[in-house]
Amino acid sequence: MQATAALLLAGCSSSSVLIPSIFLINLWYDRSSPQFDPAQVDPGASRAIGNIVGNAQLEARVGYFGICVNPDGGSWLCSANASSLAAQIPTYQDPLNLVWVAQTFRESIVFPYLLIVAIILATVVLLLLATFPGYEEEYDGGPSVRRLPSRAVSQIALAIIFVAAIFVLVSVLWQHTASVAAATIAANMGNGSVGTGVGVTAMILGWFGFALLIIVTIGLLVMILSMHLVEKLTDADEL
Repeated sequence: MQATAALLLAGCSSSSVLIPSIFLINLWYDRSSPQFDPAQVDPGASRAIGNIVGNAQLEARVGYFGICVNPDGGSWLCSANASSLAAQIPTYQDPLNLVWVAQTFRESIVFPYLLIVAIILATVVLLLLATFPGYEEEYDGGPSVRRLPSRAVSQIALAIIFVAAIFVLVSVLWQHTASVAAATIAANMGNGSVGTGVGVTAMILGWFGFALLIIVTIGLLVMILSMHLVEKLTDADEL
């Protein structure tokens, strides 16, 4: 789980291979046909926006701790500082300030700290699981047996991993809902001149990490119930 969450948090933090492909939302200049609706007070606004955009083809991708920009279909420029990215881009390549819009989304909506706390909690659970007894011989040359782990430690590990799973669930739902909402609003504002999308890889990593935590939670719960059953059977045999 730690690996998937770390990859998710590292998205768009550098221009290394595959890192720019891990993003929450992307925005790019488009030249598709605008949509017209009776609810539009000024239907001609889309034509004016299209004239401003011109031949711009910049794409901006937003991660938890960085932004990646592709100004002209070439290589990616990635940084946590949007101002440094904007300084490298000519005005005609970003006439609607998509880099600034991406930075606003990252600063105002993206919240990575639940994932960070979940990684820390999962690490604590791993350390607790490392204290579980291994196989040992009851006597020299005898069969190897595995003693039951401490019930208190098992229950603490279960509680911690359950909290970590809840944190990841909230973070992934927040990430998905916020990204879809922001992408829809930006696309409607651009109306044919701005295209948007939601990062599929980031969504897969988020839900995969949550699934792993649920598997660990179920495994610990089954182990604790099994220990309780074994202890009951042992007590019954002694009576």
